[in-house]
Amino acid sequence: MPRIPAPFTTRPRRTFLAQGGCGLLAVLGATRFADAATPMAHVQERPDLARHFKEAGVRGTWAVFDNATSKLTVVDRQRAEKRFSPASTFKIPNSLIALETGAVKDIDEILPYGGGTYKRKEWERDMNLRDAIRVSHLPIYREVARRIGLARMNEWIAKLHYGNETLGTEVDQFWVNGKLKISAVEQVRFLMRLAERSLPMSMRTQDMVHDITLIEKTPAHALHAKTGWYETPSLSLGWWVGWVAQADGSMQSFALNIDMHGEADLAKRIPLARKLLSQMNLLPS
Repeated sequence: MPRIPAPFTTRPRRTFLAQGGCGLLAVLGATRFADAATPMAHVQERPDLARHFKEAGVRGTWAVFDNATSKLTVVDRQRAEKRFSPASTFKIPNSLIALETGAVKDIDEILPYGGGTYKRKEWERDMNLRDAIRVSHLPIYREVARRIGLARMNEWIAKLHYGNETLGTEVDQFWVNGKLKISAVEQVRFLMRLAERSLPMSMRTQDMVHDITLIEKTPAHALHAKTGWYETPSLSLGWWVGWVAQADGSMQSFALNIDMHGEADLAKRIPLARKLLSQMNLLPS
């Protein structure tokens, strides 16, 4: 598969995240990642950035990890460590696992949506992973999960150390029914390993997921991202997660989650995160 054109094609860098994310031990409390030889991440809280949440009229958290400085930046550290359902951000690991196991042969294979009618009319057709992730096609990704199967899904979620690693018994529901949960800090750890292509998977698989998550490329940066929306009668939560690859070779993974009050707040996720990235000089304003 083609990689992102220069200057964004880089060999994986052996940061502490590439070695399993153990530098975040103090933040994550995940002793299985401990390594005495690995430096602890410097955690910087940025209460000044909280004004952007207030201006948007939402409550939430923000986490950014910079692989060049090994610094984790957070807004509302307590919430940044709190786990929530990944919702459609799980389409990133779902794609990785499907491609690595051969459940889906490549990102151009046409996948069936299964028929039926949906509120989102763009879901009412078969499509490949390139298009399915772009429109966040839930029926197709449920089919992908069924192809993987519960046993292989459990195996890979454990290998990836993804969130609480709890799937339950419904292979096509766990990322939207509250079983699987992940924090913003855990999101940026996982995403940086993908950004650096240091996951325990083939380069082919990671290259293909780089391809389908790329939403913007300029001479200065490449932006990879995925939205998510988890809704129950008692909770509505929005995500925007991803990473920025800079022209100088550095990368920053990010995760935003916010409390929402229905569909009206869906449109706030990306502009809010872009403002935060711009304020941190990681994207142009």
